[in-house]
Amino acid sequence: MFETIALTVFFEGPFWVCVLERSDGKTLSAAKVTFGAEPKDAEVWEFICANFRNLGFSQPVAYEEREHSRSNPKRMRRKIEKAVNSVGVGTKSQQALKAQYELNKQEHKSAAKHDREAAEKLKFELRRAKRKAKHKGR
Repeated sequence: MFETIALTVFFEGPFWVCVLERSDGKTLSAAKVTFGAEPKDAEVWEFICANFRNLGFSQPVAYEEREHSRSNPKRMRRKIEKAVNSVGVGTKSQQALKAQYELNKQEHKSAAKHDREAAEKLKFELRRAKRKAKHKGR
């Protein structure tokens, strides 16, 4: 299944957003959840425990995890501080979410087209039946 799951909570506009990334070393998929007010750690944990299976994760995107090498502890500490203080989501996650958004958009578009064509066909059939009813008595 999946080896790692990363959780990022950040402020975006008027809302707090939580992005979950799951990867198995080869693929990465992401899900985005919008909270209203700033969530507490316990609230986020409860939400994830209760709704993890129902989250709409994106289609897996090809992803290669880099090898971790030993580096200078001071440099590592700076990187960690930068990662903690940075705002936003990793680019792979953004790509995965964007792909999922486009997929949902295409599905919605095709469903709307199907509904529109069905409504037009129904209107045509009603007009045809009305015309036929007018000429039935002759």
